[in-house]
Amino acid sequence: MTKHTRQVLALLSAALLAAAAAGCSSGKDHGPARLGNLRAPSPSTGSGARSAPTGAARGFTLVASGDVLPHDSVIKRAAADADGDGHDFRPMFSLVKPVVSAADLALCHMETVYGEDGGPFTGYPAFQSPPEVADGLKDAGYDGCSTASNHTLDAGAEGLERTLDKFDKAGLKHAGSARTAAEAATPTMYTAGSAKVAHLAYTYDTNGYPMPEGRPWAVNLMEKDKIIADARAARKAGADVVLVSVHWGTEWQTEPDEKQLSLGKELTASQSGGRPDIDMILGTHAHIPQAYEKVNGTWIVYGMGDQVAGEMFNHSGARDMRGNYGSIGRFTFAPPAAAGQRWQVTKAEFVPQMTDLSAGKVVNLPAALAEDPGDEEYERAQDAVSEAVLSRGAAKDGLTMAR
Repeated sequence: MTKHTRQVLALLSAALLAAAAAGCSSGKDHGPARLGNLRAPSPSTGSGARSAPTGAARGFTLVASGDVLPHDSVIKRAAADADGDGHDFRPMFSLVKPVVSAADLALCHMETVYGEDGGPFTGYPAFQSPPEVADGLKDAGYDGCSTASNHTLDAGAEGLERTLDKFDKAGLKHAGSARTAAEAATPTMYTAGSAKVAHLAYTYDTNGYPMPEGRPWAVNLMEKDKIIADARAARKAGADVVLVSVHWGTEWQTEPDEKQLSLGKELTASQSGGRPDIDMILGTHAHIPQAYEKVNGTWIVYGMGDQVAGEMFNHSGARDMRGNYGSIGRFTFAPPAAAGQRWQVTKAEFVPQMTDLSAGKVVNLPAALAEDPGDEEYERAQDAVSEAVLSRGAAKDGLTMAR
């Protein structure tokens, strides 16, 4: 048994205990309880705490993570974990499940589309992933995903529809792609704490694949005016908080490119009635961790890196471990002092993570290093993620590493 295998088994045991503890509280019909669903203990419990007044505004925690990109090796691993009965992605997410499931709202990025039940399933360059990926995401505690990426049309309209149909079946919401014009025009909404949260998603391109005939709305493209118009429409539909996911940037480049910087400034500067139209931007696509930055008073995560991926090779053809590094962003939102004002981020954190290909799991690096402080591979990964995330001075605005 290798050192990493022993370490991962120890972390898995801790994760299972945490999940079991969370399962003792009542919450959603599917998945563990969320903080926003829990009530403060009443005085009769003897705790001395007072329950919150009925109807009192409640804050919430958001977690968001990067690209789920099942390459062939990832698909094979999930098949092995299923012991010959399809594919099982639940073990892959088991070590980050405590972080994800503890949030009031958890969002992922499903970069690929799903193949037909039973396959064939393919990795790069035209992905068709096993539908069981959605079951793994749901089991980890995710509520929904952004689905707009350069791979959204890898299998045409059929692949897009299969993916969203599976999301519906798994109990996941989605933003960024649509099966009907009505679905495309309706913002994805969640309730977190006492907030109504809208999630919008866009991509820079679809790898040259045209929109399906008669469906120009099938995938949201990254256009400033559309994003702002959609954000304002979501606000009119009742959203207290508007989150925007954008599949953008330059692959294998740690620094945000000019388009990311300029569009980020424009989007965060947009206001209606003295209130920002967008409350946070969550970026994906670069395949490596990028910076977090507060711009015009709004947090931008330029790129969260890959959450799940196989061996990654950069533009020079060299194996690049950064393609298996990522971050989970965790943000605490507090309600405004008065109705109609902005919900404020009162705490900003990031959790470095890594796809450990030998273990077949996404590893929470700070938790792993707490178990084994001397693991050099994990230390290098955590240092690389932290350096990228903090590279534009986010620490001065209060961003800290967590686990």
